[in-house]
Amino acid sequence: MVQVDLLTVGAAETEAIGACLASTSPTRAMVYLHGDLGAGKTTWVRGFAQALGHQGVVKSPTYTLVEPYELGNIQLFHFDLYRLHDPQELEYMGARDLFGAQAVCLIEWPERGGGELPDADLVVQLRVTGAHRQVFLSSLTSIGERWLTAAQACLTT
Repeated sequence: MVQVDLLTVGAAETEAIGACLASTSPTRAMVYLHGDLGAGKTTWVRGFAQALGHQGVVKSPTYTLVEPYELGNIQLFHFDLYRLHDPQELEYMGARDLFGAQAVCLIEWPERGGGELPDADLVVQLRVTGAHRQVFLSSLTSIGERWLTAAQACLTT
C-alpha cells in the first residue's frame, strides 16, 4: 500500500492535488472520497476533471447522484451519494453498468453505497484543520499503487 499525506491552504491547492492525480490517471479506477461537508471533495474532483480538459462548471451531483464526463480517452463518472436513502437505489439507477465500464469513478460519500460499490483502488480523505486541509491518499489495489507511485513527483512539488 502506498500512502501520501498532504497539507493544503485554499481551494487552488486542493484542486492541484486532483489535477496531479488526473495527469497520471489510469483509464479505469474506483476512487472513494471521504470527508465532512465542506471538506473539499468536490473541489478535488473539479481539479481532476479540469486537468482532463473539462471546460465547464464542476459541481456536486447531490440531486442527480451522478455526473458523467467524456474527457479525451477517459470516461469519468462523478458520484455524490450523500442523498442516497438506500444502497439498493444504485441498482435501480443502473450504477452497476457505470462501475463496470472502462471509466474512472469518483465517489463522494461511498459509505452510503453499502455493499453495492466495487472496492476502491484509491481512497482520498479530506479533513479540515483550522485554515488548512489535510489530504490523505491511500492505495488499496495494485492499480492504486501504480497510480500513486506515478503521481509522487507532482504531489511533492
